[in-house]
Amino acid sequence: MKMEMIFSGFGGQGALTIGKFIAQAAMIEGKNVSWLPSYGPEMRGGTANVSTVVSDTPIASPLVSFPNLLVVLNQPSLDKFGPDVVEGGLVIVNSDMCPNVQKRDNIEYVVAPLNTYAIEIGSAMVLNMITIGIIIKKTGIIKYETIESYLKNYMKNKNPELLAMNIKAIKKGMDL
Repeated sequence: MKMEMIFSGFGGQGALTIGKFIAQAAMIEGKNVSWLPSYGPEMRGGTANVSTVVSDTPIASPLVSFPNLLVVLNQPSLDKFGPDVVEGGLVIVNSDMCPNVQKRDNIEYVVAPLNTYAIEIGSAMVLNMITIGIIIKKTGIIKYETIESYLKNYMKNKNPELLAMNIKAIKKGMDL
């Protein structure tokens, strides 16, 4: 098993955090992982992205050119990375920020108003957690129990009041 993923959006939308949390949970489960963020000039209004690889075998390169999974939180990210998704891949699209989705027949899409759902849960900041729930449900790349345990440990000293909201957001994503 090897899954190559790109998570992309505007700076502050949490795309890098999605990749980090997926990588951390996969590592806890004993898988090989890589996490390679792109911080360059993209942070100033363009797309910020991260390449994450999860594999049962050693990973030769952290670079992802043709992802199996693409999460796009804004239209520039979809335009930039959408054409490179491999046949049979999965694309998760934030329809609130991606008004022009050109679907390919050989790819599966989950198109959802992620900003709207996040605000309904209580904060736009949990948008990325909704995508983690979708990833868990659609790919099985990590287990829900692993990410829940990781989040409890990660947030206990940082933002314990946001833990319940994050768990609710992951469950919302799994229900989509």
